[in-house]
Amino acid sequence: MPLSPPVSRSLRHTRAITVEAYARDDGLWDLDASIRDVKTRDIELGSGRRPGGLPVRDLKLRVTIDRNLTIVDAEAASDAVPYPGFCEAIGPVYKKLIGLSLMNHFRLHLKDRLSGVLGCTHLTELAQVLPTAALQAFADEEFETRDGADDNSAKRPFELDRCHALRSDGPAVATYYPRWSIKAVSG
Repeated sequence: MPLSPPVSRSLRHTRAITVEAYARDDGLWDLDASIRDVKTRDIELGSGRRPGGLPVRDLKLRVTIDRNLTIVDAEAASDAVPYPGFCEAIGPVYKKLIGLSLMNHFRLHLKDRLSGVLGCTHLTELAQVLPTAALQAFADEEFETRDGADDNSAKRPFELDRCHALRSDGPAVATYYPRWSIKAVSG
């Protein structure tokens, strides 16, 4: 169902977040993430005037992961920033992501290593989308997904109990994964 029709309004700001996943020839994967903020009108920053339509920030983060979703390399770049000469200096600290698992409390460890003044607020925010982006990239590439009621596999589907719709005691699992459906416990 679409959003309701908006009231009369005018665009002032766009934040675009993208993640592109690449399977590498060496068996690893690159997740190239970017966050870009653009104002529609000229704005005054502490560092000077930024014309409307030009990015206030355009930040990139690349993490290289193995098939276990463990980060084996990381790098950050700042192509547009509100404080040139200062914001870009934080890029190298994103090497602290190396060794983290995207599937094992990643957001908690990210916060411990790079929140607040330990990192760039926007790059750290961007990093938070990496676990689900990696899962989507790995679906039917590295992880077998088995939508369908005729599943006879002995292995429980990976995607179960990872979102509201695919909870084991819910109607979607009863419909599409009846073998793995459990009866809801009433309280």
